[in-house]
Amino acid sequence: MKGIYCLIIDVKKNIELKIGSLGRIEFKKGDYIYVGSAQNNIEKRVERHFSKNKKKHWHIDYLLADKNVKLKKYLYKKAGKKQECKLACSFLLSFEEPIKGFGCSDCNCVSHLFKIKKLDINKLNMKEPK
Repeated sequence: MKGIYCLIIDVKKNIELKIGSLGRIEFKKGDYIYVGSAQNNIEKRVERHFSKNKKKHWHIDYLLADKNVKLKKYLYKKAGKKQECKLACSFLLSFEEPIKGFGCSDCNCVSHLFKIKKLDINKLNMKEPK
């Protein structure tokens, strides 16, 4: 299946990480949401995100590799690549803290990673895996 997904991530304490070409970024303790897409085999892409042993390719790989970071769950839906950016842009209105430049080196979005205070997953119109 092709589609878009959101990763719900827990950063257990304040950390500073080198994120590829973005350089050093500070992540405050708390929950984050990341928007991604896979236009081929979304299940394999998400499975890769849950794996700790992988080559760091995307910005999200650097964050998820840290011992103080836990990927809690994911949501997904069948959608085209453009919907990934549309959803990320809608998060700018909903969440206060975009991590500037994160996950969006191939588009013009401000970010695809956002620090969140509270998330109502029902409003995302996405499914949890069974």
